[in-house]
Amino acid sequence: MKRTRLQILLAVCFILSGTISNAQLASITGKIISENQPIELASVALLGSTYGAPSDKSGIYTIKNIKAGNYILRVSCVGFEKFEKAISIKDGDHLTLHVDLSNYAILLNEVVITGTMKEVSRLESPVPVEIYTPTYFKKNPTPNIYEALQNVNGVRPQLNCNVCNTGDIHINGLEGPYTMVLVDGMPIVSSLSTVYGLSGIPNSIVERIEIVKGPASSLYGSEAVGGLINIITKKPQNAPLASVDIFSTSWGEYNADLAFKLNAGKKASALTGLNYFNFQNRVDNNKDNFTDMTLQHRISLFQKWNFNRKENRLFSLAARYMYEDRWGGDMRWQKQFRGGDSIYGESIFTNRWEILGNYQLPSSEKLLLSFSYNNHNQDSRYGTTVYDAQQNIAFLQLTWDKKIGKNDFLIGTALRYTYYDDNTPATATSNQVTQQNQAQQTWLPGIFAQNEISLSEKHKLLLGFRYDYNSYHGNIFTPRLAYKWTLNDNNILRLNGGTGYRVVNLFTEDHAALTGARSIEIKNELRPERSHNLNVNYIKKIYSQNDTYIGLDVSAFYTYFNNRIVGDYDKDPNKIIYDNLNGHAESKGLSINIDAVLSNGLKVIVGGTLMENTLTENGITKQQILTENLTSTWAISYKINHAHLSFDYTGNMYSPMRLPLLGESDPRRAYSPWWSIQNIQITYDGFTHFQLYGGVKNLLNWTPNQGNPFIIARSNDPFDKEVQFGNNGQVIASPNNPYALTFDPNYVYGPNQGIRMFLGIRYTFKK
Repeated sequence: MKRTRLQILLAVCFILSGTISNAQLASITGKIISENQPIELASVALLGSTYGAPSDKSGIYTIKNIKAGNYILRVSCVGFEKFEKAISIKDGDHLTLHVDLSNYAILLNEVVITGTMKEVSRLESPVPVEIYTPTYFKKNPTPNIYEALQNVNGVRPQLNCNVCNTGDIHINGLEGPYTMVLVDGMPIVSSLSTVYGLSGIPNSIVERIEIVKGPASSLYGSEAVGGLINIITKKPQNAPLASVDIFSTSWGEYNADLAFKLNAGKKASALTGLNYFNFQNRVDNNKDNFTDMTLQHRISLFQKWNFNRKENRLFSLAARYMYEDRWGGDMRWQKQFRGGDSIYGESIFTNRWEILGNYQLPSSEKLLLSFSYNNHNQDSRYGTTVYDAQQNIAFLQLTWDKKIGKNDFLIGTALRYTYYDDNTPATATSNQVTQQNQAQQTWLPGIFAQNEISLSEKHKLLLGFRYDYNSYHGNIFTPRLAYKWTLNDNNILRLNGGTGYRVVNLFTEDHAALTGARSIEIKNELRPERSHNLNVNYIKKIYSQNDTYIGLDVSAFYTYFNNRIVGDYDKDPNKIIYDNLNGHAESKGLSINIDAVLSNGLKVIVGGTLMENTLTENGITKQQILTENLTSTWAISYKINHAHLSFDYTGNMYSPMRLPLLGESDPRRAYSPWWSIQNIQITYDGFTHFQLYGGVKNLLNWTPNQGNPFIIARSNDPFDKEVQFGNNGQVIASPNNPYALTFDPNYVYGPNQGIRMFLGIRYTFKK
């Protein structure tokens, strides 16, 4: 009996000791996020132990029954670098540890669309595609996408006017008209609207930006000669419930970006984005009596709907409206002087709306109908020169996506209609009596096909072909070829070759042709440009034993142009003479991007492009105007997690480029100096839902007037009232015009905006 009682007592003691022991065990819980979005199926583990757990759909993880000790918490997930943090756990601790993987994303594993018109992992795509997410652009916040691209290697926003600050995007040194800008794959920012279209896209609705360098006309048609920029907007179901981003600068710029989503029952969801920008501060730091930066008032409204359909078939519909009022010029200018010859100003009113959508047909085959329409109206006054223009573009495309064995086919047909009318000779009739305009109406139907062949597990071959019929220029053929060799998981080699073509409308592309500073001469009927391109791309991923990651992306490119259309600024300082080049043009170079995440949390993204863009005519080769030979960009980030602080240092650097002078006696530099724009930012994210950020832009206070006697030629006489001309039309030097110049605002290669501070706040609410 005593033995039985002893056994019971021991058993009770054992149970109690186990209960006490369990009570002393610790636990960790938290949430895994990236870009304020929950990350599902992230693996959370304590190294050197069996403790671990995955995150659920809400990004929540919980690890229980942990013994006291020192551990390394590791979070790993597909598409992200490993996150590690040293932690100390005591008996009975119940820790809460949230992990933000926003700065640990590996862009090599992102899904891309632009290269092949279908969703595919970037690593699997035979066409090299660069991806930039909002996280990257937040390292240097800007009021529009145009300015945001200044920190992308090989991509340069180029200002074309010192007065109205309009510009375009250069890719690998090729001018803006060679860059095609898409929104969700639709060619709605092009031709006339290229100058202003990128300024009115709300940053709040952008999911990512995909960039393809080199001709892509075999898929996208005209204008896709130098490269593509595809702005992918967010899906409403993936967007936060509400987000706000507001910042201001010490120059008096105010920018607000807002977005919110709503669910219309179970069948539909909508995302609304609003961008508002206002700058009304007249600044003249270079003392030429002209504004250094245009005054702007812009509002842009975007809304996108996604509809839930059977079998997850796609149906999305989006619309955008933009209004902008911008002007620059004499500091004394007021609206009543618009279009007059007393006080000079350049004033542009822009009204633009567009609609675009994708609809997957209810068929067993994967048939996708894409459509877009945009209307762009521009009312401009460049001094006394009137430029009023209207452009409508309608686009319709049907694609069939089919896999058969080792073949992955994409076959499609497209129709593009462009209506363009203005008050320039571009649309004037030959009837000198009526002086009526005849709008240009261009039909561009086309068919295209591509086949991505899986030769083996490591080898893929893509063959593509497109045929277009231009109602003005006739038949146009553009083939392409791409080959991808996956050496192993960490090494990929790509070879791409193809052709491109471009049909030109000078008056929608060249600001110098509109200012009235030079007259325009078109020597012959202009023929479409043709290009032939070859690109070799190598990607390498390096993982070191100390958990440092380095991604290397190297590309060598070469493009040969026939019928290149060139504006000659040198032959006559009072004219721009356009003609097809009697020879050829070449663009060649080497581009390197390095993406590194160090074990101490430092993240470095640095890139450089060495290039040469030349024009060869009658056996003489010369450098293309306004094109650098070397460009580099960088973004260096470091986050102190326990202090909720992150630091970003971004910048770019450009080598000298040839500039447009007005003659041999023009005292301005014939070549730009080396120049650089650098920025720093500090962000605090210790508040729930809020981020505070601030910093300094253009740390070096660089402006293009440094080393120049002036930037705008004869800003004191913008209407050339005191300029004397000879019988041959040449300018004659005089006491008040010793350099024999006319008014010219087109000598520009960089922004006039100097150093400035900025301060902003972000708010994101998920649910």
